[in-house]
Amino acid sequence: MRGFLLRRVGGAVFVLVALSIVVYAAFYVAPGNVAQIACGPRCSPAQVAQVSEQLHLGDPLYVQYAHFVEALFAGRDYSTGTGTMHCQAPCLGLSYQSDQQVTGLILAKLPATASLVVGAFVLWTVLGVGTGVLSVWRRGRATERVLMWITLAGMATPVFVIGLLLIILLVTWLQILPFPDYVPFTDDPEQWAWNLLLPWISLALISAAPYARMTRASMLETLAEDHVRTFRAYGVGEGTLVGRHALRGALAPVIALAALDVGAMFGGAVLTESLFGIPGVGRELVDAVKTVDLPVVVGLVLTTGFFVVLANTVADVLHAMADRRVVLA
Repeated sequence: MRGFLLRRVGGAVFVLVALSIVVYAAFYVAPGNVAQIACGPRCSPAQVAQVSEQLHLGDPLYVQYAHFVEALFAGRDYSTGTGTMHCQAPCLGLSYQSDQQVTGLILAKLPATASLVVGAFVLWTVLGVGTGVLSVWRRGRATERVLMWITLAGMATPVFVIGLLLIILLVTWLQILPFPDYVPFTDDPEQWAWNLLLPWISLALISAAPYARMTRASMLETLAEDHVRTFRAYGVGEGTLVGRHALRGALAPVIALAALDVGAMFGGAVLTESLFGIPGVGRELVDAVKTVDLPVVVGLVLTTGFFVVLANTVADVLHAMADRRVVLA
C-alpha cells in the first residue's frame, strides 16, 4: 500500500506541474499586450514598459514560468504603473481589475463553491446509489422501469431548467423554500443550509442519474457472476446478495465517477451559481474571462485542476481500499 500511495502522489504532482506549464503558456502566449492589459488603458507608454519589465515579459517563456513558480513559494513584487505592490506567497499574481491578490480572491469565493458542491454531492450520491440499488432490488418489475425512465429524464434535462422549475414550484407557488441568499456557514449554519437546499436539490437531481444507472449496471453484472450463483444455490437470501456482494462490487466505478464530478464541480458549477446568485468560483471565472483578467483566469483554472487531481487521487486510494487487487496492478 505504501508503494501504491507514493506512485499515486508522485503521479498527481507530475500532472499538476504539467497542467501549470500548459495553462501558463496557453494564456500568456496568447495574442495581446499583456503589459497594457495589466497596467490599464490610462497608462502611458513609459508606464506600460515599466510593467513589462517588472513582469519579465521580454524574457523567454521558460524564464517567465520560472518567475511564476518562484512567486508561488516566495512571493513577488508587481508594478501597477503608478507604484509597486508585493504579492505574498503563495502568489498567483495580481488581478488586473482590482489589484488584489488572486489567491485572496479565490479563497474568498471558495467557501461558497465548496458549500454548494459538498452538500449536493451528499444528496446526489445517496439519491443515485439508492435509486440504483432499489431498481436492482425490484428488477423485472414496473418500479425498475419507472426509476430508469426518471434517471434518463434527469440526465437529459439541463440544470437551469430543473432549477427554474424548482424555483417556480417551491419558492413561488408553494413558498416552502426561500430564494437562495448565500449566508456563510460561520455566520449562521442553519440559514446556510436552508438557503443552499434549493441549489443542492437542483444539482443532485441532475447528477444522481448517472450514479443510479452505473450502480444498477455494476450490481447486475456482479449478480451474474459464478460466486453469487453459488451463494444463491446455498440458500443465501436475495437481500444479502444485493446489499453485501452486489453493492460492494458497484462501489469502484461509483467512486471513480464521484471523483471526476466533485473535482469538475469546483470550476464547472457556473450555471447553478449564476442561476441562484451564489458568489462562488464559477461566477468569478466568468467575470474574469469577460474582463480579460488573465491572472484570475489562470489562478482559477489551476485551482480547478488541483481539485480534479486531488479528487482522483483520493478516489484511487479509496478504490484500493475497496478492492485490494488495485494495489497489485
